[in-house]
This record gives sequence, structure tokens and C-alpha cells, in this order.
Amino acid sequence: MKKQELKEFLDEKVIKYNTFNFIESDPIQIPHLFTQKEDIEIAGFLAATIAWGNRKMIIKNAHRMMDLLGNSPYDFVMNHSEDDLVSFDGFVHRTFNSDDFTFFIQSLKNIYQNYGGLENVLKPESNSNNYQLAIHNFKKVFFETPHQTRTLKHVSDPLKNSASKRINMFLRWMVRNDNSGVDFGIWKSHLSQNLHCPLDVHSGNVARKLGLLTRKQNDWKALIELDDTLRLFDPKDPVKYDFALFGLGVFEKF
Repeated sequence: MKKQELKEFLDEKVIKYNTFNFIESDPIQIPHLFTQKEDIEIAGFLAATIAWGNRKMIIKNAHRMMDLLGNSPYDFVMNHSEDDLVSFDGFVHRTFNSDDFTFFIQSLKNIYQNYGGLENVLKPESNSNNYQLAIHNFKKVFFETPHQTRTLKHVSDPLKNSASKRINMFLRWMVRNDNSGVDFGIWKSHLSQNLHCPLDVHSGNVARKLGLLTRKQNDWKALIELDDTLRLFDPKDPVKYDFALFGLGVFEKF
């Protein structure tokens, strides 16, 4: 397909999949349980953190996380006691276990108490047009709190060439306002034009089949290559094409 034909094809898929019905089969349903900004942020961050593997299991375990937080994630983060954390024992999603979960709660408390919250600590510098350094700096802040070495793997670092799929997905949820009721658009200090398309096996394979991506690895270099093309298609909202690539890969087996 020519570039214009490809853009029109992808635009049609965005319209098809960026609808309210998308929520019921996606981990984004977890932050949609809440209305308070901080609850949405924390629920979204935790759900995105465990968003790898079987989607039904991701959603099931993310709901369990919310139950363990008394379905009041921000209140739990800010006011929990050590005894409250004992209830996490036995929680596991793939390699994310109760020790990781406990640390995440403690680190989030530090971020909300001392850094103004997730929106502030993930904000890029004003002269930056991407999140590479912002995510790297976020990871440094996140692990200020005493932690086990094993937990480091649950927050990726784009300066180490990770595509940082889960954090980029979380950023899409918080920053992008899609007017369809899917993405929240509650981080007004961030810009949608700087977001990155979450790159995983499905979106990467579809992007390569469509000629949007030539690099074989799903890493940060590949993400930037994909970004460059998608930003030509829509400079203000390039990450909307995540819906097209994901829908084509997961729902249409493209």
C-alpha cells in the first residue's frame, strides 16, 4: 500500500477498535473502576505492570490486586500499615509476586508524598519530544525505596534499549484523550504528541507486515522507527494507531 492508502486503512481500524466496547476485554478496565484521579493512576499503573501473558489472567489478577487494596488504591497507598501488607502473601502473576507488590505500594507512597505523584514524576522535560529520559529518571526515583534486586526487572529502562511497552501503555491511558471514553486524558501537563506506541509481539509483527517497521527486535530503536512513521500520519495523536495495530494482531490475526 502507498503511504496515504496505509494511513486511511489504519484510520479505519482506529475507528473500529477505539470504542467504549474495547474496555471490557482489556486491562484498561481496571482504572475504569475508579473516578478519583489518584485511584485511576495507581490502579492503571499496577494493572499495566502485570500486563503480560494471558489477557484474561492479567485482568483477573489485576482485579485481585484492587481487592487486596480494599478497592481504594490511593487511600491504601497513603495510609497502609505493615500489617495491611501481610494480606499480599500468596499473590503472584507470573514473575511478579507479593514481595514485588509490597515494594510497589511502598514506592508509590514515596512518590505521592515527596514527588507530587505519578503525573509529575513521569513528565518529560519541556524541551523533550519523547519519554526516553523521563522513564529512565522515573525508574531511578521509583527504586529510591529499599528493594530486592529481583524487583528491578518489573520497571524497564529505555536507556538500556527496552521498548518499555507497559509504561508506554500506561502513559497512553493517562495522557491521551480519545473522546471515546477509553483513554482517560487526565494528565493535562503531558502532551499526546510525545507518546509512544506500546510495542509488543502483536503490534511489532503487524507493523512489519505493513511496512511500518523494518527492525527485527522489539526494542527502543524499533519503537522510535515506528514512532517516526506514525507521527507523519498524525503528528498530534500518533499513539492512536496502537488500537489499529493491536486490533489487527489480536482480534483479526493479521
